[in-house]
Amino acid sequence: MNDWPEAWSDENRGNRYGRGSANAQPEGARVMRQVQRGPATPPGQGGYGNGGPSAPPYGAGVPQQPSYGQGQDDGYGDYDSGYNTGQVYGGGGGGRGGGFVPNDNDQDPDVGRYRPRPNWRRRIKWTAITLATVLVVTSVATYFWADSKLHRDVDLSKVIDRPEAGEGTNYLIVGSDSRKGMTAADKKKLHTGSAEGQRTDSMMILHVGDSGDTLISLPRDSNVTIPKFQGSESGKIKGPLGTNKLNAAYAFDGPTLLVRTVEYNTGLHIDHYVEIGFAGFASIVDAVGGVEINIDKGFKDKYSGANFKAGKQTLNGEEALAFVRTRHAFAASDLQRTKNQQKFLSALAHQVATPSTVLNPFKFYPTMGAGLDSLTVDKDMSLWDLASMFWAMKSVSGGEGKSMNMPISGSSGGNLVWDKAKVKTLVDELKNDDPVTVSSN
Repeated sequence: MNDWPEAWSDENRGNRYGRGSANAQPEGARVMRQVQRGPATPPGQGGYGNGGPSAPPYGAGVPQQPSYGQGQDDGYGDYDSGYNTGQVYGGGGGGRGGGFVPNDNDQDPDVGRYRPRPNWRRRIKWTAITLATVLVVTSVATYFWADSKLHRDVDLSKVIDRPEAGEGTNYLIVGSDSRKGMTAADKKKLHTGSAEGQRTDSMMILHVGDSGDTLISLPRDSNVTIPKFQGSESGKIKGPLGTNKLNAAYAFDGPTLLVRTVEYNTGLHIDHYVEIGFAGFASIVDAVGGVEINIDKGFKDKYSGANFKAGKQTLNGEEALAFVRTRHAFAASDLQRTKNQQKFLSALAHQVATPSTVLNPFKFYPTMGAGLDSLTVDKDMSLWDLASMFWAMKSVSGGEGKSMNMPISGSSGGNLVWDKAKVKTLVDELKNDDPVTVSSN
């Protein structure tokens, strides 16, 4: 039987070592330089036995076989031919013989180890899981941090004889002249004065509903009736206190009497109460990096410290407080001031809700901290209610809602008298969550 591969014969085999070859030099020594010979055996010494010459294991006339282990440096370094592992011509090619045929797990001759293909699907999956986990943990931690900072000091359960709740949600938003925590330097800088007690500089009703959001300013000099009420400290029934300015209700017995007076004179149920003082207002504006606003006509007021030119400009906390408090510079002092307050608060809500604030932790957390530290709310107010209020104010500033003053029919003794017919229509529309059709002064 012919053991040679097909198409081979004795004539074309040439002089090759092995299987009858007469060539004394093995092929590996000539063509495979990575194969290294061991040192030659000195004459007269047994190279194959324990003490002397003996017959070579391959028979007489057969030269010593080359070493395939770590031998002398043949100028090619410690090259591993792969003979020890059986991988001579292939690199882990799954048992395929012949030349080098690479596949996904072929051995890299530069590093001598396997390089498996990266599992990108698995990497993307675990990256997404990690990011989602971080987002959830951060959101939960932020929620509890923010919730713990709210001052829930107003108990609306003490308000008596309340009207029935209607559709939508009504917030009573109050800006007080509280100087709590302010130093003498703060009072001088912000032009707040040092008056004792506490009054309301601004009052607004914000209605949030499906038919659009409506922001209604209540002039502090509104002529109203202060009815009987339950004392916030004593719990006893007091009053009525008769006709007076609206902001006098707060001065007499604080937030609960103010809510009671607003509900009595409008017939509108107040769901939530939010109050902010002088210092807190300025802190929020500074934390958000100032608020851009367009002033139609320049004005000055030595009492508030206002000194503004017409045009678009960015107000810091001190300037913003002067802008919303100024009334002596205007002929219709209280009405113009309420318009300025609405304009600025809407711009502030819009600035707080922008991506540059919400998505920037270095601006978002200081703004949240300043705002929550400064707010006084009712005991039932949640962070979701607060967020809903700010988004509604943002929609009003963006033209999606309506802002107005309480309709006025005239004045009495220097106080502004509400237009009763218009007020009734307005309240009915708010209760039913209908679009507001009433206009104001």
